[in-house]
Amino acid sequence: MNVFIDRMIRASRLEPAVYEEVEADKTAMGQALSVVVLSSIAEGVGNAGRGGIGWFAVTAAAALLGWGVWSFLIYLIGAKILPGPQTKADYGELLRTIGFASSPGIIRAFGIIPGLHKIVSLIAALWMLAAMVIAVRQALDYSSTLKAIWVCVVGWLIQLTVSMVVIFFFFGAAAKTF
Repeated sequence: MNVFIDRMIRASRLEPAVYEEVEADKTAMGQALSVVVLSSIAEGVGNAGRGGIGWFAVTAAAALLGWGVWSFLIYLIGAKILPGPQTKADYGELLRTIGFASSPGIIRAFGIIPGLHKIVSLIAALWMLAAMVIAVRQALDYSSTLKAIWVCVVGWLIQLTVSMVVIFFFFGAAAKTF
């Protein structure tokens, strides 16, 4: 348990060495997925004050699904479409590093405090994006942080577009039933 918490703290501190460590540790997949689940639950807790248990469940599930889609897109874009000369990453390596990049998302639980939701969400999003860039740079062995930023932003924009289409489809279909 100490290794798990230590890794989460180091990932939140944006230490590149921890991302290299989890990339190489094939047994860390469970830990990485636990970080994602904890971060997603924190998102739900932070939103529960805005809409109760239903909103908690929807936002926690959306955070988990969004992470899954974004992870796949980053792998596709970063490892297959735009690999660097040194890129030799498999999907598991990327999932482990990206999983730990969700560590700063734990603070999203503080969004339940009245008046703090927006600022906590913004801080968490920017912090997680910074962690994601480092995770991608390390996992894909990029020599350029700018390339890692590009891959993360493009992946995020595609994921956001897909999410909007799904939300529109879901809520559009729900509105027709009333």
